[in-house]
Formats: sequence, C-alpha cells, structure tokens
Amino acid sequence: MISDGLTRAVRTLRDEVETVALPLPVAGAEEARAARRDVLAQLDDYILPRLADLDAPLLAVVGGSTGAGKSTLVNSLAQDVVSRAGVLRPTTRASVLVHHPDEAHWFIGPRILPGLARVTGADTNDDPGAVRLAAAPGLPHGLALLDAPDIDSVVEANRDLARQLLGAADLWIFVTTAARYADAVPWGFLRQAAERGTSIAIILDRVPPEAVIAVGDHLAGMLATEGLRSAPVFTLTESQLDERGMLPERQLAPLREWLTKLGEDARARGVVVRRTLSGALDSLQGRTQVLAEASSAQVQTVEQLRAIARRSYAEAAGDVAEGISDGSLLRGEVLARWQEYVGTGELFKSFEAAVGRFRDRVSSVITGRPAPTAELGVALQSGVQQLVLAHAEGAALQVARRWSQIPGGEAIVAASPQLTALPPDLPDQVARLIRDWQDGILQLVRAEGKDRRTTARVLSFGVNGVGVVLMLVVFSHTMGALGGAEVGIAGGSAVVAQKLLEALFGDQAVRELAGKARADLAARTGELYAQEEARVLTALDHVVLDVGQPERLLRAAAAVQAQR
Repeated sequence: MISDGLTRAVRTLRDEVETVALPLPVAGAEEARAARRDVLAQLDDYILPRLADLDAPLLAVVGGSTGAGKSTLVNSLAQDVVSRAGVLRPTTRASVLVHHPDEAHWFIGPRILPGLARVTGADTNDDPGAVRLAAAPGLPHGLALLDAPDIDSVVEANRDLARQLLGAADLWIFVTTAARYADAVPWGFLRQAAERGTSIAIILDRVPPEAVIAVGDHLAGMLATEGLRSAPVFTLTESQLDERGMLPERQLAPLREWLTKLGEDARARGVVVRRTLSGALDSLQGRTQVLAEASSAQVQTVEQLRAIARRSYAEAAGDVAEGISDGSLLRGEVLARWQEYVGTGELFKSFEAAVGRFRDRVSSVITGRPAPTAELGVALQSGVQQLVLAHAEGAALQVARRWSQIPGGEAIVAASPQLTALPPDLPDQVARLIRDWQDGILQLVRAEGKDRRTTARVLSFGVNGVGVVLMLVVFSHTMGALGGAEVGIAGGSAVVAQKLLEALFGDQAVRELAGKARADLAARTGELYAQEEARVLTALDHVVLDVGQPERLLRAAAAVQAQR
C-alpha cells in the first residue's frame, strides 16, 4: 500500500525539479539539463503513475541496438504484425505499445507517458512525439509491450525517446545479438538501469547453435560484473522466420511462459513492479543531488560574476581616489599653467613675493581683465575628467575580460555588447560630474570665508581663484606618482598652494576643506561608477535563478525517502 504522504512528497519533488533553471553554459550544465529531463520524464511517465496504480498492467519496454530484432520479437510475442520491422535504419522510428484488448483503458489516456500523443489503428507511426496503441489477443492479461526506438539510432530524437521510454518501464527487455552483445552503447544503458534498480531481462538473439555456450558464458560474466547477475537471459538461436516474419514458437516458449506468469500472476507481477519502483525512488536522491549541485553552480557563477563587477568598479574608484591625491595630476599643462601664475626661480626663495605675484595675477578679475585662473581651472577639470573616464572604461573592459575567463561568462560577454560599448553620453556625464564638483568647491570656499576679515581676503584673490588653488591642493596630497625633477617642481608648487590657502583660512581649515573636497569627488565618482556597474550587470538580467532552490531540492528528495 502506497501512502498518500509518499505521493505528496514525490509530487513536491517533481515540482521542484521542473523549476530547476540551468541557463548558464558552465561545466556540466548540459549533462545536468539532460539529467533534469530524465528525472522529470521518469517522474511523470513512471513513478507518479505507478504510485497511483500499483495494480495496472506491467509495462515491459523492448529496447536495444539497431537491427537487434526488437520489432520481430514484439510481433512474435503478440502473434500479430503490430510493429513494423525492416532493413532500413533506423528500423523502429517511433514507439508502439501493444496491450491485451481488454486493457486498452489503462493506456488510451495520459496515465503513463503523458507527454506523448496517442495514435490508434493500423497506420504507421513515425512521430517521436506519439505512441501507437495496438491491441493483441496473443498477449497475456496484465502485460503490455512497448517497442522502443533504437538506443543507438542515428536520429537524436529517436535516441532521446528510447531513453525516455526505458525510464517508464517496469521491466526492460534488452534485445541484443551474438555479434553485438558487447557493444558499448547498450551497456551504458544497462549500467544506468542497474543503478536505478530497474528489472531487466536479456534476449540474446541470432546465436549460432555452436556458440550458445561460449557466448552465454561470456555474457553471464559481463552481467555479473555490472551487478546484473540476477537478470534472466533468454537465448534465441539462428532460425528461419515464417511467412509473416515471426520467430518459431519453440524458440519463444521459455520467454512467453515467463512473461505470461509475470502478467497473470499478481504476486509475481507485484514483485517486479515494486522492485523497479523502489529502485526508481531510491535513485531520486542521488539524481536530485546532481541537480542541486548544478543549480548551486549556476548560482555561484552569477554571484562570482556580480562580485567581479563590484570589485572592478571598486578598484576603479580606489584608483581615482589615489589619482586625485598622489600628485599625478600636477604635470603637463596643469603644472605649466600653475607656474605661469606663481612664477618660478625666485618662487621658492620668497614665499611672500610669490603670494604678492599670485594676488596681482588673480585679482585682475576685479578690473575686468581675463581671469588668469580660468585656464588653470580648465586644465585641472580636463585632467580629472580624463582620470574618471579612463577608469570607468578600464573597469568595463576589466569586467568583460574577467567574465570571459569564468566558465559560463564568455557566452554572456559575447551576447552583451554593453560590456565593451560604453554609453555614448558617458564623457558628458563625467564632464557634468566635474563641473558640479567644482561648484561644490566654490560653495565650500564661500562658506569658509563667512566672517568679514576672511571674506575680504578671499575677495582679494577671487572666489574662483581660491577654488582653483584648493583643487590643486586636493590633487597634491602625497605626490606619490611623481619622480625626479618633476617632484621638485610640482612639490614646490603644491607647497605654495598650501601656504596660500593657509594664509587665507589657517592650516586646520585648509586640511578640512581639502578633505571635504576630496570626499565629495570620491562620492560623486562612486555614484557614477555604481550607475555603470548597474548598467554592466544588466547583462545578467536574463539569468533568473533562485538561490534557495538547491536546498529545497535536497529537502524534497529527503522528504521522499522519509516517507518510504
């Protein structure tokens, strides 16, 4: 008696298996997808139907290699031509289910093999998506034969259908020949059947009489090695078929007697059914473990890809933070423009003179002459803009490169041009970011010069001029990126800029102003990079995974075992 709890547990497991998502081409994914199809098919085609109807007729699937004589055997057992046999390969193109006329109701509906359409009558069936039903009075009650496509068919759909049908069998009747019984493909199926506890009978066909003992002994040894010692073997020697293509009845007598007993003896039939059902249920835990591991690998891969994107943009933000404080921006045009305003040579001999010259130059804005700090500000703005944009581009390319090195990531990169094709408006976004940051610096300067004395000093230099000097101080925090004579020049310039601001605001205030400006730029850059990271991660939007699925699969499989 099957408990309702077991049936409910199997249905729960079936629902979990159906929802398993394996979209990424990671290692083993293709095999896991095939395993998922096999598990789902066996649950729908065999386990759930058999749990619902233990007393239904025993379904014996006749399978084997191309040309082994499966259809001839089925016709002979049915005592009627119900399955087409021929010389063309593949000989069995679809499936034929032969049953006793009184038991058609067990098979006409979707009780078993619900995914296959039913075809009745004498018409041939070449559709792998359908099964032809044939009534045969020559079959005993309680037994149905299913002639399956060749397991080594050159047609992939036939091979897939053969695998599905074998998973739906209470009993697999494996047909082979004296010439091909050791072929690798069928033994792969036999091993799988043994692992799942499927009941198996072996038909050794077309054996020369003089080779019966030798071939039989060798086959028995192979069966023992594969854990199939108890599988009955029926030997059919080479013989002439009759005018209807049937095997001699004397050849079939032992097999027919055995099958008749299985069909008509409820106890014998129940032994086979329960053994196969028990084996199928036992196999679910290990097969579900494979699916859970494959599902977990998918989740871990996506998490790894996301982590790569986060790390790449975090590194980019760190590189920008370093680049705006290590003095690397105080080179080239920026350095030249700064020296134009504060002078060289005597600059380091007399700080007071440098301050005076700087005041004279920047205060020209009051008289209406062109602001001398404008070109320096533009140079600084350009330098920061290039720095932020370069690291944004570098982060995107790094994501694409690192993803391509991850199994499953290469396909995503190939299908996601946004990883390497940056937004056309990104330079404009960066330029706007820098302008907004500069406006923020001017606000800091105005706020710091709120008392009358400081305001007068700031006005004597000009708010814009002081803001530009503050930018220069922000960019000269450590001077770590420069070397040689460049350090001396840039470093001296940075010292002058620092002293100029200290003369206006005091050393503590300058440190606070520089820190706020630097933090503001880092925050704005971080927001931009977070936006870029989100854009890059849209490449994963189609990869919909449930992180809790592996655990639920394992719990569902354990629940099935607990109800046994």
